[in-house]
Amino acid sequence: MPLETIRAAIAAMGTTLTPDLLGRVRALFDAEQQALAAAVSAAAVDLAYGPHERHRLDLYGTADGAPKPVLVFVHGGGFLRGDKGGDAPETWPNAAVGRMAAQAGLIGAVINYRLAPDHTWPAGSEDVLAALDWLVAHAADHGGDPQRIVLMGTSAGAVHVAGAIRLRPDLTIRGAVLLSGLYGHTPLDERDMLYYGAAADYAERAPREAMVATTLPLLVAAAEFDPPRFQAEFLGLMADRLARHGTMPRGHIASGHNHYSMAMHLGTADRRLADEIVAFVRETCA
Repeated sequence: MPLETIRAAIAAMGTTLTPDLLGRVRALFDAEQQALAAAVSAAAVDLAYGPHERHRLDLYGTADGAPKPVLVFVHGGGFLRGDKGGDAPETWPNAAVGRMAAQAGLIGAVINYRLAPDHTWPAGSEDVLAALDWLVAHAADHGGDPQRIVLMGTSAGAVHVAGAIRLRPDLTIRGAVLLSGLYGHTPLDERDMLYYGAAADYAERAPREAMVATTLPLLVAAAEFDPPRFQAEFLGLMADRLARHGTMPRGHIASGHNHYSMAMHLGTADRRLADEIVAFVRETCA
């Protein structure tokens, strides 16, 4: 599908996250992403990084040559749903990020984590840390360099990545990529209480201060058609980082994209955000 057609379709969808929006966005990229899935197979699937049935990750990329940087992707889903995908072409959402990493000569790891409401704060961030610990111990067995790992998440996944940095400020990663996340710059949404608990606890539990204070390299992104709350979070983090450090982190506004297409288009012909991510990984892992 031509990029101009995709951009026009996404613009017409607006910024409201309606129940049918995810399927409509998926349809825009389905043919191209299924072709990518047919061309790039997973190197390993459903590797257990912990005891829960959701403690599973898939790896993409080859183990040839020198150890490669590892890009760990944490899916979104509003804290309540989401899946890492898999090796079958029709399960490409989220798995496409691992394939994008493999195409760039990296090792891509795509993880599942425990979901609310059965597993509340800080379960998601604890699972990111558990997956990271597993990769530090085992990445070398799959061609990855355990000393060169970058965490990346979208939406709730970005929150869990930020929360992992909050829980373990001395995290030995090279950097973090945050796509359309919520860090504590706007009020807690009622739906998100299923993960965070009462609104009164949100200021203490949100990763805002950790993301402002961390010295880890960051790439922070928002979409042109993100809901206003997510755009405000992006601007709030940028402003607070500027006030604290005298400079903003690396940033990207994905023009022509919305909250769902931010991650779903990675690996397609629209290379703008993918190139930013890959360049960030290579530079921080040099």
